[in-house]
Order: sequence, then C-alpha cells, then structure tokens
Amino acid sequence: MAAKKLGVALVGLGYLSTYQIAKSFKHSKHCRLTAVVTGTPEKAKLWKKRYGLPDSHIYSYETFDQIVHNPDVDFLYLVLPNSMHAEFTIRAAKAGKHVLCEKPMANSVRECEAMIAACRKAKRKLAIAYRCQLQPHHLEARRLACEEVFGKIKVIEAGFAFTLNAKPQWRLEKELAGGGALMDVGIYALQACRYLTGEEPNSISAIEAKTAPAKFKEVDETINWVMSFPSGVTAYCTTSYNFDGINRFRAYAEKGWFEVDPAYGYGGVRAKRSDRKPMKFKATDQFAVQFDDFARCIVEDRESTVSGEEGLRDMRVIEAIYKSIRTGRTIKL
Repeated sequence: MAAKKLGVALVGLGYLSTYQIAKSFKHSKHCRLTAVVTGTPEKAKLWKKRYGLPDSHIYSYETFDQIVHNPDVDFLYLVLPNSMHAEFTIRAAKAGKHVLCEKPMANSVRECEAMIAACRKAKRKLAIAYRCQLQPHHLEARRLACEEVFGKIKVIEAGFAFTLNAKPQWRLEKELAGGGALMDVGIYALQACRYLTGEEPNSISAIEAKTAPAKFKEVDETINWVMSFPSGVTAYCTTSYNFDGINRFRAYAEKGWFEVDPAYGYGGVRAKRSDRKPMKFKATDQFAVQFDDFARCIVEDRESTVSGEEGLRDMRVIEAIYKSIRTGRTIKL
C-alpha cells in the first residue's frame, strides 16, 4: 500500500454514519474522511466543525456531481436509503469515483445490473459493505465449511431479527426501503448460507407473517424461508422486525457442527464448534477493516471479494423469496 491514505466521502449522515462509521476512520490504516454529502444543512455544519472539513468538501445531494473536481476523494461510501443506491452509484461512477455501497445493494436486480454496468464503463471499483465476510469468526466458519473439517455440511440454520421501534422512518416505506426485514437484516442470514456452501440456491420456498399489519403495512415484518442448494444442503432461515433473540447461524455437518452466535453485530461476535476447540479471535473494528480492504483493492487494481456481482447474486435470491411469498409456490432458480 502507498503511504498516503485514500480519501473517503461519506454519502448520507444518518445514525450508522454518525455513531459507527465515522469513528472507525481513526482505526483505519489506509483511509481518511475527506468529504461528506448530506441533505441536511445542520448536519453539514456539525460535521464540518467536528472533522475539520473545508466548505469545498461539503456537498448536498444537488451539488453531489461537483465531487468530480475533488482530488481528495478517492472513493465514496454510500450510506443512504436503499432506493438511492443505484442513482448515487451511477453518478459517482460518472464522476470518476470508486464506490463502497451499503447493503442491500439496491431494490431490484435491474438496479444492481445498472450499477455494475456504470462502474464497469467508468473503470471504477464497486464493492458492497458486507463487513461480516471480512470478520474473523465468519472467515473461520467459512474455512471449516470449505475444508470439510466436520465433513460435508447437511443443514444450515440462520436468522437475524430485532424489534424495529415505532418511530416513523424510511425502513417502513416500501418506496425507499424496497422491502422490510429481509432486505435489512435477513440478508445477513442469506449471505451466511451462500458463503458457507459456496453455492447459489436452486430452490426457494418462503412464507410471510404479520402480527402488526398497521405498522408493517408497506414492508415485510417476519419471513421464514427454506433454500436448497445443488450439493444437497438445506438452509432454514428466519428474519423479523418484530422480535429479538435471533442473531446467529449454525451449520450441521456429517461429523459435528459449528456456529457463530451472536453473528452479525458490530462487536461481541462469538463462535463455537462441536469438538469444543477454541474459536476466539482478536476484536476488530469491522468498518475500518472494510475501508482498508477496499482501499487495497483500489491500489492493487483487483476486484473485491464483496463486489457488485456479489450484491447482485443476493438480490436475485431476495426477489425469488418475495416471489415465493406472492405466489405461494416453490421457486426454482
């Protein structure tokens, strides 16, 4: 890596940017915060003062395209409502900037394909913020699966659920979010099943339940789905916006099992295996690791392991889950 840190513009200054991402720059070896994009003037003033940013490095969504003239910005981290991911990825590519985009990649397969095409045309890198794929416990679980330490995997159980508060927010609006719990947190369980098997599902069956239809009238509250993979692995998955307690995955193999529980949080991740051998790793700043991995991809001119194509593959499965719910049928992929 070059001695100079890459400059990052944060696009969207909501809760995640304010309370998680911004503080991670101090732990990054290869990246620094150099600009922000926000639609709220008050936030612009606050971030300018807090992080010592010049006026020329503060952008609104309307002035965003001027970022093309800013040599201090190497890539953008998009932390926006899902419906805005495609637009700003495409605009960023046209401005000559690489893009790290929050998950889910977009609200449809078509949008994902447009994002990939725009970055490819502009010869810019595109990665999706699947931080768990770079987290030590997840990497070890993936190794156990790949090397068949307990034999071939037969069944996976995976889920992520939490109680979304009643406060009005974009996650409850279909136009902005595209969907509910599945798009927001169920995607973590989906990801785990895909990278543990190293395969794409070929059959999906899903059902949806709503116990609070007024609150979740536009988006899904709770979804359970089953995926079958070409190797014969069956995955049973759950996600919800209306109860707590599921934040895990467990893989059952021929000669034992292994799990990560809790699995998907920003810290406190723990893992176990049936033979009781230790699965302890040094805590990492997941966002700093994510920044630095993408920075290395840019400098070394190589594709990220969590590229736009990876986000597209997830969206194909998500669309199949929703189709199964709508039709009441098992969907073949």
